[in-house]
Amino acid sequence: MPIISRALPAAALALGLLASLAGGLSATTAQAAPAADVTPALRPLKAFDAEYRLKVDGWPGATLSHHVSHEGRHWLSDMRFSIAVASGQERSRFSAGDKATHSLHYYSGYSLFGVGDSYELADADIDTLDRQTALVDLARRAGRENCTENAPCDLHFVDHRGRDENFTYYTAGMQQKKVPAGTFEALTVVLLDAEKPDRETRISYQPDYPGLIVDASYWKNGKRETHITLTRLDR
Repeated sequence: MPIISRALPAAALALGLLASLAGGLSATTAQAAPAADVTPALRPLKAFDAEYRLKVDGWPGATLSHHVSHEGRHWLSDMRFSIAVASGQERSRFSAGDKATHSLHYYSGYSLFGVGDSYELADADIDTLDRQTALVDLARRAGRENCTENAPCDLHFVDHRGRDENFTYYTAGMQQKKVPAGTFEALTVVLLDAEKPDRETRISYQPDYPGLIVDASYWKNGKRETHITLTRLDR
């Protein structure tokens, strides 16, 4: 199920998300772990509604919606897409403090030609972060820790089934990105899987809205297989 396995993941965790919903790659955000007394304050969250254009090699383009909102004591991040033959959704509720982000509940589901499945994880099922929360957490951390290409930081999260995933990442600097929604200052993060050195995910975040993707791409053997671009933003 190529489009499902790359679609939501692509956006949601543009990282491994880009290649996993129905069981494939998996990936998403990070949980670097410096000593508690030197951990920098994470970027504060802001609510937003966004739409992305999702392109998966060999499949028709699709619109992916992304909604981040504050719900009392916790936050919600919700991603979903739908085309004629397939649909998918991934959402997570989480708490967000100055020093850490904590998963509370995760849900994902997909359908392809009317056949699909769904997955749900409670707080006790998530040892680190679920991948939707990880997407937001990575955006909160990126650029505030010394993660370089020569000395990358670790990423720890669980996939849609609660299985541990471990990646590394480094920041590749700020630059202006021109996309259909406008021109934005964006911080690019590069995600790597030591077990699959031929694959790479690049996510360009808008730092003022942690979790908001300006541009993201998933590469395999030097070829871009999945691409996400921001087409609409309501703040």
